[in-house]
Amino acid sequence: MTGNRRPTIKTVAARAGVGRTTVSRVVNGSELVSADARARVLAAIKELNYVPNSVARGLVTNRTNAVALVIPESESRLGSEPFFAALIRGVSGALAESRTQLQLMLVRDQAERDQLTESVATRRVDGVLLVSVHSEDRLPGMLEEMDLPTVLAGRRDAGERLSYVNADNVGGATAAVRHLLDSGRRRIATITGPLDMDVGRSRLAGWRAAHGEAGVPARELLVEAGDFTEEGGEHAMRLLLERVPDLDAVFAASDLMAVGALAELRRQKRRVPGDVAVVGFEDSVLARHTNPPLTTVRQPVEELGRTMARILTDITQHGASRQQMTLPTELVVRESS
Repeated sequence: MTGNRRPTIKTVAARAGVGRTTVSRVVNGSELVSADARARVLAAIKELNYVPNSVARGLVTNRTNAVALVIPESESRLGSEPFFAALIRGVSGALAESRTQLQLMLVRDQAERDQLTESVATRRVDGVLLVSVHSEDRLPGMLEEMDLPTVLAGRRDAGERLSYVNADNVGGATAAVRHLLDSGRRRIATITGPLDMDVGRSRLAGWRAAHGEAGVPARELLVEAGDFTEEGGEHAMRLLLERVPDLDAVFAASDLMAVGALAELRRQKRRVPGDVAVVGFEDSVLARHTNPPLTTVRQPVEELGRTMARILTDITQHGASRQQMTLPTELVVRESS
């Protein structure tokens, strides 16, 4: 393909080695296509970023009144992390107001990625809400290239081009660590989120910023990467205690990792908060039921989901332009610090 010419059904047919009728059947969801031909057509659509002409004329007359909530995580993560349940509640509540159907899609392997590609290419949904975005994930770029309205929960980096709704991760983490410093703690460890995610990097930046404000060195020995799971928090806490046995506080970048950290501290007979203060991030239902109850940073997860859905509805139904929002966070002090 040369210049900036938009790929046509003929281009897709030639690339896939099939007739135009076969491409048309795939695009329109017909069952009268072999699995092999369908796979080749979808591969060509993806490679060429082909958008059917009916879509190119405008979504106004071609809406499906359905959007996909895409979560590139496993079922076990979806079930174990309160964040996802709260986000889904917010999204579904807002979409119900506009009578828009929600399709939940877990993208765990190549087959499910191909299924998403087919849904996007054939415009079975009007737009996508994408959660759990990693820096190298190709999904946001693919959705952007296919010109499908997309709203992210979080962002890939500070230069994000797509619409997104984010929590104030830097500000929230700074407030958490400032609270620990103000209470006299000086050897404050952090268990970060995945550092290939903006949320992980931003909460680590907040940990560093609070130390900088207080003129206290932020020692890299006190940083251990986690993965937002309870097991990850427990493992990271163990490594931190091996490296810095006299640490006196830990800021975990999620409540679930803080729960893991508390378990490891109990195992090693460390008193919380007497020996080690613990602060989490999210203020999920878990935070009120730990022993002791967890100091944490409240992020409005349901509101984040509602806002994502409303932005996407504005784009798909009213032609609104890109929107990027950051929601405030709040420190909630309980007995763990």
